[in-house]
Amino acid sequence: MVPVEKLQSLARRLLEVEALLCDMAVVSNPARLRELGRERSSIQGVVDAFRDWQDVSKQIEDDHAALNDPELGELAKEELPALESRQATLEEQIALLLLPKDPNDDRNTLLEVRAGTGGEEAALFAADLLRMYSRYAERRGWRVELLSSSAASAGGLKEAIALVTGDRVFSSLKHEAGVHRVQRVPTTEAQGRIHTSTATVAVLPEADDVEVEIDDKDLRIDIAAAGGPGGQGVNTTNSAVQITHLPTGLIVKCQDERSQLKNKSRALKILRSRLLDLEQQRQADSVRDERRTMVGGAERSEKIRTYNFPQNRISDHRIGLTLYELDRVIEGELDGIINALVAWHQARLLEATKGHDQGSAS
Repeated sequence: MVPVEKLQSLARRLLEVEALLCDMAVVSNPARLRELGRERSSIQGVVDAFRDWQDVSKQIEDDHAALNDPELGELAKEELPALESRQATLEEQIALLLLPKDPNDDRNTLLEVRAGTGGEEAALFAADLLRMYSRYAERRGWRVELLSSSAASAGGLKEAIALVTGDRVFSSLKHEAGVHRVQRVPTTEAQGRIHTSTATVAVLPEADDVEVEIDDKDLRIDIAAAGGPGGQGVNTTNSAVQITHLPTGLIVKCQDERSQLKNKSRALKILRSRLLDLEQQRQADSVRDERRTMVGGAERSEKIRTYNFPQNRISDHRIGLTLYELDRVIEGELDGIINALVAWHQARLLEATKGHDQGSAS
C-alpha cells in the first residue's frame, strides 16, 4: 500500500522548501541554504515518483470505467496491463525512497586510504586504491582534491586523504570503508609467489564549518619544514602543519602545499570531518538501529573485499559477490560493485522496516 497521506505531506513540504529557497533571508544565510537544499534533495525523488503514481492510478481508474464502453473498451483493455505494471514499479520505487535516510548521503566525502600489513606491497596497493577511486570519481563527474599524502620510500603511499565533491558522493562511497586485501605477485618476487597485503579505507562525510565548533584553546598547532619527496620549495620552508585536538587526541598533519596557511586550512577541514564522524559514531552507539551497524559497528575492522590479481577476481565478502573483472574494476569501473552494495543495503532496510511494521500491527 502506498502511504498517500504521508506522501501528500511530503509534496506540501517540498513546495514550502522551494518557496523558502527563493527567500532573500535564506539566500543570504549559507548554512540555512545548505540545510534546505539537502532537504529538497532528500524528498524531491519520492515526491516525483508519487506524482507519477497518481497520474498512472488515475489512468487505470479511467480505463476501468471505460471497459464497458463500446468505443473505448478495447483500447482501455489493451492499455491496462502496461499501466498496472508501471503502477507496481512505481510502488516499489516509492517504498525504497521512503526508507530511512542517511543524513550524510548528500555530503561531500573525505576519503582516507592507508597502507596496512604487507610492507612495500601494501603501500603500492594503497596507491592503486586511491587511483581506482579517483578514476571512478572522474566517471561520475566528481572532483577529487588531494588534501594530504605521505609517500612510501619504495613507491606507493603510506597514506593519503582526498576530498571528493559532487552529487551524492557519500551515498556511493560509504560502503567502501573497511579493510581491503590484495593477493598478487610483487614485481620484486623472483619465484612468482603470491603475497597477501592489506590497505584500509575510511569514508568520512565532510563537516560544514557551522556543524563542528572547534575552540582554539583545544588545539595545539606545530609548524615544521615539510619532509619527504617533493619540490625544493616545499622542503625548505616551514610549511608543514600538525594540529592536535587536545580533548580527543586526534592528530592531523598536512604538508603538501608550500603555503602554511593552506596546509592549516586543509588540516582543519580533515579535523572537522573526523570530529563529526566521532560524534555520529557516539550517537549511533546509543541506539540499536541500522546506523549503528553501518557507522558505529565493527565493519571497518573487517576484511570487506579481496582483490586477487592472478585470477582477475574481486570478491566482496559482505554480500558474497565475486566478479572476474578485476582489471576493469581497478581502472575505476566500480558501478557493478557499488550498485550491488546499495541494493543489499536497501534490502536489509526493507526487511527491517517490514519487521517493524508487522510488530507494530500485532
